[in-house]
Amino acid sequence: MKQPRIVKDLIQDQTASLTPADRQVSDVLLRDYPVAGLKSITKIADAAGVSTPTVIRLARKLGFEGFPELQDALRDEASARIKQPIRKHERWPEDRGDSPRFRDFAEAVFDNLSATIDRLDPATFDKIARVLNDRRRRIFLTGGRITRSNADYFYNHLQIIRPGVTLLSQSPNVWPQYLLDMNGRAVLILFDVRRYERDLARLAQLAKDRGAVIILFTDQWGSPISKIADHVVNAMIEVPSSWDSTIAINLIIEALIAEVQSRRWDAAKDRIEALEDMFKSTRIFRKKP
Repeated sequence: MKQPRIVKDLIQDQTASLTPADRQVSDVLLRDYPVAGLKSITKIADAAGVSTPTVIRLARKLGFEGFPELQDALRDEASARIKQPIRKHERWPEDRGDSPRFRDFAEAVFDNLSATIDRLDPATFDKIARVLNDRRRRIFLTGGRITRSNADYFYNHLQIIRPGVTLLSQSPNVWPQYLLDMNGRAVLILFDVRRYERDLARLAQLAKDRGAVIILFTDQWGSPISKIADHVVNAMIEVPSSWDSTIAINLIIEALIAEVQSRRWDAAKDRIEALEDMFKSTRIFRKKP
């Protein structure tokens, strides 16, 4: 029996040979996989900012005769997913007394984590880790109204394990002062989820114009900044709430922190030990007896 072709796996296998235009199309296909690829070829091309022949070339590069055959493979995947039995309630121990609302929320978060991991390109993760590990680069971070806390969390860990890390002020009025120090060796890490913020998009463009590398953490639909970002991480954020969940974003953040610390462990170890000595000398924190 012939095994079905998994489009996502084919894209990952071809990552090294994809052109920038190919990657723009593949990013669109992976944003809401596999449903995103079931749209018309013109809509996919428009979303990727490329021509329809570029979409066709990517399909052939992935081993399909053309775009219709690629869509057939995606339809088969979508159909298989729908047919799989959904038995979420069996994940929970019978004797737990959680409310249905808590279970629904937790299961949505589990699904978000699984889908985010599933769609994360290992090559993208590795490239981001290499950029963050380069101590010659200055790193700047900021986020939006909801994702500011993600930027702050990332900053608090990165600045311990490496020098040259700056968290931008919450006020866009002072961002030009940070832009003065952004050049070809600068890295701007942005967090922008739906209800995308114009100030962040403008900051990204100004930093890009100065040669900075843009790393974007966004949702499954993709911030407008995706079009100019050098590296994009799409995380799933929908939960049964009026608020979106950024837990999946924090998963990738913590994985990157662990990866960067591992790559520069000798230098990071010295910084961590020096920080601990400072805490002891200032007695800011007290350890439990």
